[in-house]
Amino acid sequence: MTAVAVLGAGSWGTTLADLLARRGHEVRLWAYEADVVAAVNARHENPVFLPGCGLADTLTASSDAVAAARGAEVVLTVAPSHVLRRVVEAARPGIAPDALVVSATKGIEPTTLKLMSEVLAEVLPGHPVTALSGPSFALEVFQGQPTAVVAAARQESTARQVQAVFATPKFRVYFNTDVVGVELAGALKNVIAIAAGILEGMGLGNNPRAALITRGLAEMTRLGLAMGADPLTFAGLAGMGDLILTTTGALSRNRALGVALAQGQSLAEYTATHRSVAEGVNTAQAALALGRRLGTELPICGQVAAILFDGKTPRQAVADLMERTLKSEQWR
Repeated sequence: MTAVAVLGAGSWGTTLADLLARRGHEVRLWAYEADVVAAVNARHENPVFLPGCGLADTLTASSDAVAAARGAEVVLTVAPSHVLRRVVEAARPGIAPDALVVSATKGIEPTTLKLMSEVLAEVLPGHPVTALSGPSFALEVFQGQPTAVVAAARQESTARQVQAVFATPKFRVYFNTDVVGVELAGALKNVIAIAAGILEGMGLGNNPRAALITRGLAEMTRLGLAMGADPLTFAGLAGMGDLILTTTGALSRNRALGVALAQGQSLAEYTATHRSVAEGVNTAQAALALGRRLGTELPICGQVAAILFDGKTPRQAVADLMERTLKSEQWR
């Protein structure tokens, strides 16, 4: 049995906490929301972010990040990317010097353009950091549907340790040493998922969706190469696997946002009625900034950002993508 602290009680954090508790680990879940803490402890449920799903009886929750982290051998961070630094800084006094740190957040810090592993390395220097990513809707994992993900750490031995903690007969964990590729793929696929939802909301069909997924993968890989990632990572679970899931699956928050945008809602109107974070919103701008820094063109991210923040119409965005200068499919 391993003592695990889970920092973040959204649908994914709650699901992973439940999975680990049912696997036999001692799990403490930190939640920002007082009503979530009360419900988990009193009724073993998270009615806000995972309604209708009974949680493991052994799972406990706390609103004190230091208390939740104290004594944990593994600290799993699942807070949204824009608040991850603040959450971990708050928990830091309780984090043991030898604790394994695992990030299941898929995003880029908006202010610094750092990946989550880089943020954690700054806040918790000296701790080995592993990125956990891959095609995994929270509800389907909770239901015990067969799921495969990847744990990426710079040292293979660290990734294998995390693999052993998380793997179950229904939750298969592969290991990888390309942290940058795994994290970048997990972040950028959310932007492409917003675009896929926009196509869906416009009533477009299979041809445009296939083109989007394929060119989206090229865009992700191009930025990954510029950042030193292994291109093969983008053909794996964190890349193509998660990209297919979030661009086609009805449970995707980012895809749902795209549908709403195409049907006339503004970003402000949508976020006013949804408590869960669509990570692709912040990532669209952060990816563009990274692309400009590295001299890498990201046309799909650019059009998604223009729809989100500049009032561009989805129809004009699609037209502008289709009418770009003709070029080779392969980039140099």
